[in-house]
Amino acid sequence: MMPITPVEERMAGESILVVEDEANIAKLLTMYLEKDGYRVLVARDGQQGLERFERDHPDMVILDLLLPKMDGLEVCRRIRRQSFVPLLMLTAKRDETDKIVGLELGADDYMTKPFSPREMVTRVRAILRRAKQSTVTAVSLDGTLEFDDLMIDVPRHEVRVGARVVALTAKEFELLRTLAGSPGKVFSRDALLNQVWGYDYYGDARTVDVHVGTLRKKVEAQPSSPRWIKTVWGIGYKFEDAITEASA
Repeated sequence: MMPITPVEERMAGESILVVEDEANIAKLLTMYLEKDGYRVLVARDGQQGLERFERDHPDMVILDLLLPKMDGLEVCRRIRRQSFVPLLMLTAKRDETDKIVGLELGADDYMTKPFSPREMVTRVRAILRRAKQSTVTAVSLDGTLEFDDLMIDVPRHEVRVGARVVALTAKEFELLRTLAGSPGKVFSRDALLNQVWGYDYYGDARTVDVHVGTLRKKVEAQPSSPRWIKTVWGIGYKFEDAITEASA
């Protein structure tokens, strides 16, 4: 029996939904992604993109920010209410605010137009690979991490603060699990980028700051004066429980 090549494996299963209203860009992405073995679905506006997502359940979404009928941020928000599917956001804007909002809503990465189609394919591979590795890691681990009223159930990907279940994005969960898995250990921003996003991630350290900010809003009683996720000025972040704090 002949071995299955990586391209044949992608053709057999992985589908990517491209939500892009510019026909030439949608066509270019389709050509390059299909050449790399992916099945490509295309939607030309935000409403159609959300409908296709809910109907076809793609393995990944490439989502333009500026779309007719429903903008990309709203599409991203609605997708994240129901799924942690890998999501790459496209924007013609260079305003950092748009990128930060996209990350806060749960986008895994972003690219600014114009972009190289080959770089796009490379990023798609990397994002899907990280998503698979994250799933395997989470399923293979057993047990929970508990710190007073904070409980992190790794197999279930569930976080509780007291009796309240906290809804986290995939990256927020991995960030919390990484920090809480080594209480008291200081992680630089680059180290967190490597461990949570992967060595081939194209973003910068600001990505970590944005995700820490949203994570604190969800798990900390006072995000501006956090109990768990501490800033180590000039370096990065650490998770601090009562035991590590008392022994410091």
